[in-house]
Amino acid sequence: MRPILLGLEEEVFITEPERPSLQSLYYLARLLWRNPRRYYRHSASNFARGRDLRAGIMGGVEVATDPCLDPDAAVAALAARRRDLAAVAGGLIVPLGHLFDREAPTNTCGLHVHLGPFPDPRRAYANLVHFLPLLALMTANSPVAGGQRVGLSYRMLRSFAIGPLRPDWTYRFQDLILSKRLGTLEIRVFDPFWDLERLRWLLRCCLAVACLERELPADLDTYNRLRTEAATEGYTRAMRRLYRELSCLVPVPERLCAEPPAVATAALHDAHGTLGAYTALDNAYRTGRLAPRAAPPRRVSPVRIALGFAGYYLVKVPYILLKARLEW
Repeated sequence: MRPILLGLEEEVFITEPERPSLQSLYYLARLLWRNPRRYYRHSASNFARGRDLRAGIMGGVEVATDPCLDPDAAVAALAARRRDLAAVAGGLIVPLGHLFDREAPTNTCGLHVHLGPFPDPRRAYANLVHFLPLLALMTANSPVAGGQRVGLSYRMLRSFAIGPLRPDWTYRFQDLILSKRLGTLEIRVFDPFWDLERLRWLLRCCLAVACLERELPADLDTYNRLRTEAATEGYTRAMRRLYRELSCLVPVPERLCAEPPAVATAALHDAHGTLGAYTALDNAYRTGRLAPRAAPPRRVSPVRIALGFAGYYLVKVPYILLKARLEW
């Protein structure tokens, strides 16, 4: 029997100091040319679209792991990718689903979890759907948009790149899909967050649920209602019921569901403002310490932007086009 593998794609913003700039492409170019074999396929750049371009062109950047045999290996692999990115990024690395000072549904960041192959992917899909509102709550981390509190995850509520589940499980822009390109089940709903121990528990839960040998009820209408409840209200009675079920499979601490990352993120925003919160999240991403620090000086350079465009984006165009064709 083939092992069930785990893979991670993590998107984060790099701000200079409060907003991303096209200089993010320069950091990706440095990353790529330090290790072309890895980062040609395991990194990506994202951009705003349509009306959101008025708030800025640059979106988040992405690093990805190879397929891993277990949650511990996947967390270790992502930690290594984070160290590589931190070594080249001069701005603030901000693991959030959406930035605080704007409302831009096309400019969001996510944490994508790939699982597979499965002997019965339909059963694994159904079991993940059953628990996915609670699992998504464990990662909810975009509590502020346009300078105002918006529940726990603006990204879950508004992002163009995810959304309620459809009968067609291969349709790309929804919370959980069967990936046409990789043949894996891809969980797309998760927000990025800094805490690797929380990630370890999340992956343990995802793997245990997907590998259950019995099929759990998975009604799409119920899921679509509960995803909104999780993003706006948090740890409700319905979420507590799901937690009691999940804790019979994995001894996940209840606090990880009752207190998603958005709680601490919102408190940082309230106490220290946008820039203070971003420096704390950058500090946590780089060192594991969630505390504000001095912001680096703003050093956006047209020369660096040009080098990034030539040394990263143009180099990646053939792969970007091939990947888009395979995914659609």
